[in-house]
Amino acid sequence: MNYGISVLFRAIPLLMALFCFSYGLFVYEYGADPGKFVAGPVVFSLGMICIALFSTAATIIRQIINTFGMVSRYALPALGYLSALLTVIIGVHIMESSDSASFVAGHVICGVGLITACVATTATSSTRFTMITVNSKKTDHDVPPEAFTRAQGLTLIAVAGLIALTAWIWAFWLLSNSGHGSKYFVAGHVMIGLACICTSLIALVATIARQIRNIFSPTEREIWPIMVLVMGSLCIIWGIILILATANAANRATGYIMIGLGLVCLSISSKVILLSKIWRHEFKLSNRIPLIPIFTALTCLFLSAFLFELGSVHGYYFVPARVLAGLGGICFTLFSIVSILESGTSSK
Repeated sequence: MNYGISVLFRAIPLLMALFCFSYGLFVYEYGADPGKFVAGPVVFSLGMICIALFSTAATIIRQIINTFGMVSRYALPALGYLSALLTVIIGVHIMESSDSASFVAGHVICGVGLITACVATTATSSTRFTMITVNSKKTDHDVPPEAFTRAQGLTLIAVAGLIALTAWIWAFWLLSNSGHGSKYFVAGHVMIGLACICTSLIALVATIARQIRNIFSPTEREIWPIMVLVMGSLCIIWGIILILATANAANRATGYIMIGLGLVCLSISSKVILLSKIWRHEFKLSNRIPLIPIFTALTCLFLSAFLFELGSVHGYYFVPARVLAGLGGICFTLFSIVSILESGTSSK
């Protein structure tokens, strides 16, 4: 990877963050649709995920181009965790308002904060990324002395797992209170999608950490990609069921957001599949895997375009149309990450 390409791949997450921040503010300030009080803050918060993804991209790239120092080792993951903390604080602050829009937006933004924390954990696990290439050429399973210790590796996976568990518990708590109003139904289902993304990131953290420790097994080579694909499929199928089987039109629109969140899971799967398939094996299609997040990003944007047209007639499509545009930006950011992984692990 030359320096110019490294700058481009680091710029993509920042540009997508700028898009989410500016578009979120634009939606919030412009127009009279009440849905803007949900769509605007939620799209804005998606930019925090892009910031955390930037910290991951910069962590890996700086190792590839040999500019990774002690400051970067701690500052870049810290940037991701700071973004997550700020997102959760904003979400809690929004939840303090009593109206339904603030209730939904606040819970969803807190869920986005949980994803951001998982991404920051991915950045932390990537601080010794170049060891993956070295270990993949070995035939033994001896842990290198410079790798994560057993406690460190387990802690990284446990942090991601705890965050995902928090998202699942939060989601089912919201759904269990659906009888108290539509706002619980909407927030609960979106939180299910966010929990699926957090669960997918467990697989990514575990894959990176265990390959760095040189203990990645043939069984894991199959299990982790399947886990992410199951999360993505679950989210998409659940969304389709909501669209087809829910009587309340406003609740039915939530299904489109779940489909978008499922597409984000599929984008994450590209990273897990790449790292798993090239581990001590030749995978001729490795340079094609970055196309997965490109296709998911386009799907989000095309679906958003259709929902914009539906929104001109039915107001309850206002929120999913805007959120899907932001999710498309997340998917495109993941394209830059998987491209970096492909470059960093390529034997060419």
